[in-house]
Amino acid sequence: MSDTKYSPIPVNLESGKRYSWCSCSFSSEQPFCDGSHRANKATPPLVFEAEETKEAWLCTCKQTGTPPFCDGSHNG
Repeated sequence: MSDTKYSPIPVNLESGKRYSWCSCSFSSEQPFCDGSHRANKATPPLVFEAEETKEAWLCTCKQTGTPPFCDGSHNG
């Protein structure tokens, strides 16, 4: 699945801030949740708190073994 629409997205995370990572692929605000899972009866977001301020590559293929972070599964 090397299609660019499944490529990870770099984001700047802030330490202590909570984020909602889209786990269903319906969000138009990838890689974050926009609530689209409700209308589609899909999986809810993964809510996480950034442990440190840093740039991170968040998964958009939803196949990662380390959600919300990309582990390269989109290349498989």
